[in-house]
Amino acid sequence: MTAAAVTLCFLLREVDGSREVLLGRKRTGFGRGKVVGIGGHLEAGETAAEAVCREVDEEVHVIVAPEDLIPAGTVDFVFPSRPEWNMFTTVFLTESWVGEPSESDEIVPQWYPAEDLPVAHMWADAEHWLPAMMNGRRMDVRVVLADDNESVAGVFHSDWADEAASASGPGRKWEPGL
Repeated sequence: MTAAAVTLCFLLREVDGSREVLLGRKRTGFGRGKVVGIGGHLEAGETAAEAVCREVDEEVHVIVAPEDLIPAGTVDFVFPSRPEWNMFTTVFLTESWVGEPSESDEIVPQWYPAEDLPVAHMWADAEHWLPAMMNGRRMDVRVVLADDNESVAGVFHSDWADEAASASGPGRKWEPGL
């Protein structure tokens, strides 16, 4: 079964010398009730960058230009007991957008300190890769979920050799943990 192609974008800002990240409480669908990144599925014919810009606009009503996206990595979510939930996620960061985030039917946005993520309310995998990507590490990550579809059974990563590297690059070496 092919993993669904999805995107995430983490808006970052400085406030009083501290860095904050925009996350949102999911109101509907997959992950309802959890605090998540902003993003969603690619539509037919879209690139990951086009999809994430559209999703950010739809979910929190701000405009992110594709040229303001910072490629941060990929996360391949593997649900062995529910393979139809598998997702291949392209992750972006941005520090530039137009507008103020506001809630939608799908997301209630909120700024959080980047150094103090609300991990108790997030998917269990986020603490394994999100802080590293927000702090400049560029990598591909594979998260294998446990049979309960919540707990993390394993995390593997492959650091990018340079900014042009990607998940499709040949010769990547998967390392356990982060």
